[in-house]
Amino acid sequence: MHELKIPKARIAVLIGTNGTTKKELEEYTKTHIDIDSKEGIVTITGNDAVNLYQVRELVLAIARGFSPETAKMLLKQDYIIEMLPLNEFADKKKHLERVRGRVIGKRGKSREIIETLTETSISVYGKTISIIGLAENVTLARNAIEMLLEGATHSGVYRRLEKQRRKQREDRMIGF
Repeated sequence: MHELKIPKARIAVLIGTNGTTKKELEEYTKTHIDIDSKEGIVTITGNDAVNLYQVRELVLAIARGFSPETAKMLLKQDYIIEMLPLNEFADKKKHLERVRGRVIGKRGKSREIIETLTETSISVYGKTISIIGLAENVTLARNAIEMLLEGATHSGVYRRLEKQRRKQREDRMIGF
């Protein structure tokens, strides 16, 4: 059994239209999801530890701003979610907005470029930045985001990601 507290604003997304998202998750993973809408507490019960863990990660992803469709990528093998707390990079609310803005970029362009170059999905929600993707790609995205948060230029971060992406492709062709 897992018990999670999620933002009240994300409960409707977890439930879905007429409860469809919740039902799909329960049927696919053979678990039961109980949602306390007033407190924002989600209780997951079931018999299979692996399924319980997967649903827990999926609920966390939805709670951190991902759509249910994107969160369902976590059901695939080798896909993970990683969350970066922004309070490590910003101590005041004013700084938090600036830090979020560096990652998102104008009209979401920076986030979009990092997602494309690392083949991940990124959500900036509240005081966290969350990344979903294959483990090695999540590491690349996390490193790029940390570089931005520490003050690196956007162009420098993009160049580094492009270089790493080329190296990954070469390694796959060679057979590593």
